Amino acid sequence: MIRAGVVGASGLAGGDLIRLITQHPDLELTFLGGSSNIGRRPAELHPALRLDLGLTVQPVTEAVADQVDVLFLATPAPVSAELAALLADRVPAVVDLSGAFRIRTPELHDRWYPKVKRRTDLADRFVYGVPELIGDQLADAALISLPGCYATAITLGLAPLTLGLGLDLKTVVVDGKSGSSGGGLQLRTPDLHPFRNGAITPYSPTGHRHAAEVGDFLERGKPGAVGSLSMSAYGVSHVRGLLTSSYVFTDDPVDQRELQRAYVRFYKEHRFVRVRRHTETLIPVPDPQAVLGSNYCDVTVLHDEEGDRIVVLAALDNLVKGAAGQAVQAANIRFGLPVETGLTMQPVMPA
Repeated sequence: MIRAGVVGASGLAGGDLIRLITQHPDLELTFLGGSSNIGRRPAELHPALRLDLGLTVQPVTEAVADQVDVLFLATPAPVSAELAALLADRVPAVVDLSGAFRIRTPELHDRWYPKVKRRTDLADRFVYGVPELIGDQLADAALISLPGCYATAITLGLAPLTLGLGLDLKTVVVDGKSGSSGGGLQLRTPDLHPFRNGAITPYSPTGHRHAAEVGDFLERGKPGAVGSLSMSAYGVSHVRGLLTSSYVFTDDPVDQRELQRAYVRFYKEHRFVRVRRHTETLIPVPDPQAVLGSNYCDVTVLHDEEGDRIVVLAALDNLVKGAAGQAVQAANIRFGLPVETGLTMQPVMPA
């Protein structure tokens, strides 16, 4: 068994990590860490988990290195930066779910994460963990930085255009809509039920750090492939799930049939990305509710001839494929397990 620890065990992503690890045939949960809720059991923190694991939340010290083979950091970015500095050379594998090490370029990192001070040498060592795109690098990675939930959807949506077809994307404009779980458990007035229920809240209409993260990653994969990438983000009233709509403008000639074939070909060997036709089901897809509780990302590509643009839609569960599920997926690759191990659950719908 591979010994696994979760830091940030009381948070939403931490709870999903506990859920997935305890169902995983090759992972054994051996450590729960945090700075609050010390001494509390998982069942006290997460009402859906009635588990007797013999574990309670403990402070994180260097001693955790003797208890785990892989440590998942479901912590705020400043905390992840500190813990990575403490444990990077002591734990065989660290998987960070925060934004502390997502953007490699120092200037971009300082712009979007000005309060997150990290060791420069660690930033260079972290592998940006999109399993479908850099799985070969994950196999030997000791330090893995997971993309953000929006960034996962955007990157998986755009990769077949840049890394597959080799298109030069002159302009990409992203519209993102996410449920309230994307904001975690912090208490903020705009997230209170009287304001959030039934709302479409433009909380980041210009400038979003996940857009910078995607641009930084795609630039490394194909320099100059994306001219500009901007994003507007909105909060909607459901709890789980997100949808990104990427509007792509390119001078390269394309048509619907070529695009559809390219996406199917690109993700043919990747079971967690489902390339879908917009009208193939009873409801139009991608739709976040069609992936809830699963590790799937549904992607649709459309060619808008009138607008001379490509429209890419991507939907996922932000707590699973956008966080805990992708973390387990990356760990599977890191430890030589089949990528789908412990992640074969189908979506729950309606939810």
